Amino acid sequence: MSVKKIPLRQCIGCGEMKSKKEMIRVLRTAEGEILIDATGRKNGRGAYLCPSCECLKKAVKSKGLDRSFKMAVPREVYEALEKEMEELGF
Repeated sequence: MSVKKIPLRQCIGCGEMKSKKEMIRVLRTAEGEILIDATGRKNGRGAYLCPSCECLKKAVKSKGLDRSFKMAVPREVYEALEKEMEELGF
């Protein structure tokens, strides 16, 4: 029996490699909308964050989402992501 490979993703805030299931996927849709993908299966370009406000703050400071999505991400998007993470209990 072969061991099943666990997909790893890198956090855009702290840079740690973790299991895909442990992380939160931030998604840019084809229309340019940026949102949190709770299921991890929606279509679009994804970036991953650890489920902590500290990692989100690091991503804001280092412009991690800007680099991942290859576009300038407005400040309002970061604020909306922060509110969404608080609602989800992170």
